[in-house]
Formats: sequence, structure tokens, C-alpha cells
Amino acid sequence: MKAEIIILGSGTSMGVPTLGCDCAICTSIDPRNTRTRPSIAVQWDAHTVIIDTGQDFRQQALREHVRHIDAVFYTHAHADHVLGMDDLRPLSFRHPNGLPLYADSVTAHVLRRIFDYTFSPDAKYPTRARVDLRPLNDHESVEIAGLRFQRVPVLHGDMTVAGYRFGPAAYLTDMNDIPDTSLRLLENLDVLIIDALRWQYHPSHNSVDQALDWILRLQPRRAFLTHIAHELEHAKTEAVLPSHVHLAYDGLRIPIEF
Repeated sequence: MKAEIIILGSGTSMGVPTLGCDCAICTSIDPRNTRTRPSIAVQWDAHTVIIDTGQDFRQQALREHVRHIDAVFYTHAHADHVLGMDDLRPLSFRHPNGLPLYADSVTAHVLRRIFDYTFSPDAKYPTRARVDLRPLNDHESVEIAGLRFQRVPVLHGDMTVAGYRFGPAAYLTDMNDIPDTSLRLLENLDVLIIDALRWQYHPSHNSVDQALDWILRLQPRRAFLTHIAHELEHAKTEAVLPSHVHLAYDGLRIPIEF
């Protein structure tokens, strides 16, 4: 079966252009250097699954003509991954039993706290999102319309967050280490989408060189770098990467088969 991964956002928590910055990348006319907050969509047949809903989710969904969502998976509870949840409202109305949202216990707790008017049993907001928050912890997985989404724990500094594997592809944003217990879940990949913030070291994100080391270890057929800061100019960075490794950019569509 054929599917497509859509890079909804390839940027960092501050996005590119970054507010108040006049650097060459923030003022670039190359649209690939405009990066909204990190998120992807996975589409196959008439199905769509979203991973993370940051502050830019509404504009991303409009740009990519997302009209139906089967489920949303969350990687962790930082603002650039969850604050767009309320924008699911008009799409959630089509789910009489609630649009499924999958999150680990920590992320679910934060979602319930931020969006108390959605999740509180006393909530009376009549047009609140009709969502069904479901637990997904450790190495658990869930099947959506024939495609299994496997939670892959990875490290974001000292914080454990979720990567996801689906079919022959994996999405590992906001990370700089992979526990040994997760490595076996990342074997025989066709596509790996992985965090690569900038060339310089960062305590909780991969540098480009660290991402390339993980790619060399995991041996995917194709790899795409995401969660990109304004230190990386698209064309110049792409020119020095191995032939099977590319910078992701907003709107990029990556075909896969499962």
C-alpha cells in the first residue's frame, strides 16, 4: 500500500524566520528556509494521521488541504508540539465518539491542564474539541486503518519523549540519543526523519554531525533532517550532505510503501 509523509513543519520552537532576527536565512527568499514548528502528516487512501500540533498547525493544515484526521499522536508536551490542539476543533466535530489523541502519561497530564476547558468533566464550552485522549506509553503501538504506529522512546536531553515508527518509516524529532531498547524498533527503515538543529552542539538536540552518525548507524535508505534552526541555509547545507540525506522543508512530500 502506498502512503505519503507530508512535512507540515520543519523548524524549531522559535520558527524560521525567528522574531527579531535579520540574518541571511531569516531574510532569505528561498521558501525552503521558511520553517514552521515541527509536525508531520501521514496520508494513505482516505486516511490522515498527524504527529504533533504546534502553534502553526492551523496554517499548516490549510496549506496542505488537510480536511479529515483519523488520529493525532504526540511526541511530548513542549509548546511547539501541543499548543495547536485547539485548532483540531472543526475537524473533531466529525468524530461523534471523539477524535483519538495518543500521548504518554506526562504529555496527557499537560494537555489536560492547558486545555482544561476541553477535558474537564465540568466543562460547558459548547464547541470545545471533541477529542478522546488515549494513553500510549513505553513501547506500545496502535493500528490506524491498517497502518501500525509504534512508539519509540528517545531522549531529548534528560527527558524521554516519543518517536514513532510507521511501516518502513520513522519520525524522531526533538532528540539527541536513542536507548538500546529502542534501536531494534528502528531496523530496516526506508525513511528516517530525524532532528538536526544546527552544526553546533546543543544539549538536547542533534547537531547535523550527530544526526549523520545516527543515520550511519541505522542505515535507512533515505533520511531527512528536521527541526532545523536558522543557522542552516537550505541549499548550502543540502550540497554537503550524503546523497541519500536531505534537509526537510515545509510542504515536502515523501512517498513510502507498507
